[in-house]
Amino acid sequence: MAFEDVINMFALLVVVLGLWSGVGADPQVPCYFIFGDSLVDNGNNNGLQSLARADYLPYGIDFGGPTGRFSNGKTTVDAIAELLGFDDYIPPYASASDDAILKGVNYASAAAGIREETGRQLGARLSFSAQVQNYQSTVSQVVNILGTEDQAASHLSKCIYSIGLGSNDYLNNYFMPQFYNTHDQYTPDEYADDLIQSYTEQLRTLYNNGARKMVLFGIGQIGCSPNELATRSADGVTCVEEINSANQIFNNKLKGLVDQFNNQLPDSKVIYVNSYGIFQDIISNPSAYGFSVTNAGCCGVGRNNGQFTCLPLQTPCENRREYLFWDAFHPTEAGNVVVAQRAYSAQSPDDAYPIDISHLAQL
Repeated sequence: MAFEDVINMFALLVVVLGLWSGVGADPQVPCYFIFGDSLVDNGNNNGLQSLARADYLPYGIDFGGPTGRFSNGKTTVDAIAELLGFDDYIPPYASASDDAILKGVNYASAAAGIREETGRQLGARLSFSAQVQNYQSTVSQVVNILGTEDQAASHLSKCIYSIGLGSNDYLNNYFMPQFYNTHDQYTPDEYADDLIQSYTEQLRTLYNNGARKMVLFGIGQIGCSPNELATRSADGVTCVEEINSANQIFNNKLKGLVDQFNNQLPDSKVIYVNSYGIFQDIISNPSAYGFSVTNAGCCGVGRNNGQFTCLPLQTPCENRREYLFWDAFHPTEAGNVVVAQRAYSAQSPDDAYPIDISHLAQL
């Protein structure tokens, strides 16, 4: 083989490897906006007078230190940002700079719910409507940076919007009768209807402010969390059916919003991620995902380490990769990564409807 041919083959190999590794590649979408609760909060609650904070060790022990993330490491949206090709994680609204907001903002707040009162016993938090109001402020900044409303609208229409709320409306409202009376006021079906009505109003506001590609995350199996197993399960292993059943009612109605929005609103591209089903798969067959413990937190207090979140400076379990849950409520990085991977690239037809995030990014 001639020397020139060897050089040409080497050059081609370098190009192919560069493409394969994603070196220097732009993200698949220009920006990523995130709305949610403690599952994806990355620091917005750090400055609030709230019991729902994770700005201390051992939180962040595998992330270089505590940031406000309720995990040992990455959250689901951190892992999705990586899969989308972003070279850094999306900043929290509390500290996002003008330059950074063009790539997206994380508005999530621990203890937040769809209902305004949800989580109030834990102190200050940013409800879904408050997060949407903060997004509207961001849109004004984007208009100022890009120059015109049309340019801002064009930019925002290409972004992905991740929305995942509702867990606290059950954990820190409906199933907490010592603080809330919603369980007496509503049947599970009526309560889900009430939540979906409010949820729909916020989604319409997002749409009216530029959002087109929206990812709606269903609620996971809350009845299988260490907290519920510790407080409501006779054996600490059997999931709490009353809670899971209520969660499924909500999820089915949330999935129904996908067709409603896609059929009624021009250019709307909404998908649903079946978090419940993904957790069900993991808990049913944990070894397939590398987990050996699915009913207890890696750190925490009491039975199943499920009575409370991790205590400050508490020593967590060493084999964190084998635990699905980090504390009483929140998954480990390993658990979050599984959900992110299946949301981004569906492993089962049931993981995402009608398409997954990787395909949404291409639209």
